[in-house]
Amino acid sequence: MLRFEHIIQINDPLVPLLTPLTREQIWRGLFIRAHQPTEFVMGLEGCVIENEIEEAGRTILKRVLDFGPFQVHDEVTLTPMQEITVLAAATRLWPRCEATIRIEEPSPGDLFLRFIYELDLAEGHSDLDETSVELRKQAYLAADMDTVQRIRELAESGKLLH
Repeated sequence: MLRFEHIIQINDPLVPLLTPLTREQIWRGLFIRAHQPTEFVMGLEGCVIENEIEEAGRTILKRVLDFGPFQVHDEVTLTPMQEITVLAAATRLWPRCEATIRIEEPSPGDLFLRFIYELDLAEGHSDLDETSVELRKQAYLAADMDTVQRIRELAESGKLLH
């Protein structure tokens, strides 16, 4: 099992040029990311939501992500205003993986996003060397920073209003 976790601070009083975001804006951005991932994920050519159900206060999406030469089937669980978890089952080309984005607010307005990645490197996918693991971690971090930047852009354009 490979586990990687990091935090990105959203509002920083020491950086006055960053427009503060609300928990609602962050949630709305993550909601859009789950429903329209092509707006956030480079190389993703398309997404089909095959099923969307409400269950116990959560929304569960079953999606097919089209990366051109291959597709990924995943399940996204949205827990309103708290977190999103994406689970992709293992395939011949892809290990089972789970990604969680959690909104954390240790004090009012002090917002962070915690990103947690877990890859099951059993089942024929255990051949990642240290360099591959480091490259994967760097790619996750870069993609997550891009997600935060995209949420900021959506907020500035007014697209995160209810």
